[in-house]
Amino acid sequence: MMLRRIDPDVPLPSYARPGDAGADLRTTEACELAPGERAVLPTGVAIALPEGYAAFVHPRSGLAARCGVALVNAPGTVDAGYRGEIKVIVVNLDPRENVRFERFDRIAQLVVQQIERVRFQEVAELPASARAEGGFGSTGGHASVGGAGGPVGGNQYASVGTDREGH
Repeated sequence: MMLRRIDPDVPLPSYARPGDAGADLRTTEACELAPGERAVLPTGVAIALPEGYAAFVHPRSGLAARCGVALVNAPGTVDAGYRGEIKVIVVNLDPRENVRFERFDRIAQLVVQQIERVRFQEVAELPASARAEGGFGSTGGHASVGGAGGPVGGNQYASVGTDREGH
């Protein structure tokens, strides 16, 4: 895949281990985020994907687990025709601690995938399926959604406040 370094010193995206799906992206700017703050961090690279491919910017699990860092637009989509610098929108979800990024810290992963383009066909009715219209939480798996007391709230979704209070 063709890649252009916008920052001549930034390391190329790389896979940490054999078999990894995501190549690490690094920031070219230092940044400190207070709890709840977000920033758009540059990676210093631009890519040219072949037609039929897209790249997806995913969060790094270690940053999420250790620091509460998430990506606001996850995964971020890089279309085949985009030639600008890849940027990453990070947010500090830790309620108490600041998060500091130094130049060339790894901040996200880039996953490149072949994609399918479809032709949309409007129909009056969709064919039946086992799932039907079951969505958000329809398979259970969380006590406040499908526990002994049944669904919580009129819309059958548990509130975040209820989850946090342990009801």
